[in-house]
Amino acid sequence: MDIHHVRYFLAVCETRNFTRAAENCHVTQPALSRAIQQLEDEVGGLLFRRERNLTHLTDLGNLLRPRFQSIVDELSGVRQEASRFLCLEDAHVKVGVMCTIGPRRFTGLLSDFNMRHRGIQLQLVEGVPTKLSELLEAGEIDVAIMASSDQFPERFDVTPLFRERFMLAFPAGHRLCQYDAIPITAIDGEIYLRRVNCEYWDYLSDLCDSFGVKTRVSYSSEREDWIQNMVAGGLGICFIPEYSAVIPGLQVRPVAEPEVTREVCLVTVAGRRFSPAVATFVGAVKSYGWAAPHAGVDMRRTPDAHADAPPLPQ
Repeated sequence: MDIHHVRYFLAVCETRNFTRAAENCHVTQPALSRAIQQLEDEVGGLLFRRERNLTHLTDLGNLLRPRFQSIVDELSGVRQEASRFLCLEDAHVKVGVMCTIGPRRFTGLLSDFNMRHRGIQLQLVEGVPTKLSELLEAGEIDVAIMASSDQFPERFDVTPLFRERFMLAFPAGHRLCQYDAIPITAIDGEIYLRRVNCEYWDYLSDLCDSFGVKTRVSYSSEREDWIQNMVAGGLGICFIPEYSAVIPGLQVRPVAEPEVTREVCLVTVAGRRFSPAVATFVGAVKSYGWAAPHAGVDMRRTPDAHADAPPLPQ
């Protein structure tokens, strides 16, 4: 069934005149008449009783008129919705964010993006790298921001955003306060609080083993905020990414001898076409000033002051 024929039918319903309906539809009267006849052939009966000066709807025409009108209205709604989507109005982007990434590096990006693109709604989906990779591949999220201690699979496009050092977190007054940077060997014998979702746990454990460092895991939790609160409360120490420390009173120092860093990346599925909204967000993430230096506040006094990590040796 041709949608143009349906529109011609509705135009005749409005004007009750084939000539005026043709003028309103910007077609010739014979062309409109042929279209109406074809529509009548399709539905199997007459839609109009044609008179010299006035045209009347038949019972079949009266029956089908609201159905035809709903078809046109629905199509118009589809086009309007598509237009809003393509014009970045009322568009949605699902962003996977690794749960160990602290929010402080992203609030500026999100604020700037919201000001520039108010029609795009971002939904943040938190998870570990394996879960985010599965959601990304299945199309349940559009992009992911995460890090990995291993190489990402070839099916993903990976854009490095920033590097951050791993720190050691401990409570105020702890003996580790004496260090500006803490050697791995200095934590031997400490009580350790394990961040269950840390993607570098195996790497850090192997690193400690290689230096003969032994710690005792006292508590473990998937909740980053719980671990940080327990550390600040004097229950132990933990490794923590540089920009993840958010609990007041938490003391942090960079890990040294050796230094440990991770690279946070924007990850998308290779070859997958972006919607306009997703393309806009990806462009904003890539162009954001991730490497901009942060104003200097003494790292030893507050976890809120973080200098960008030096480059990882190649």
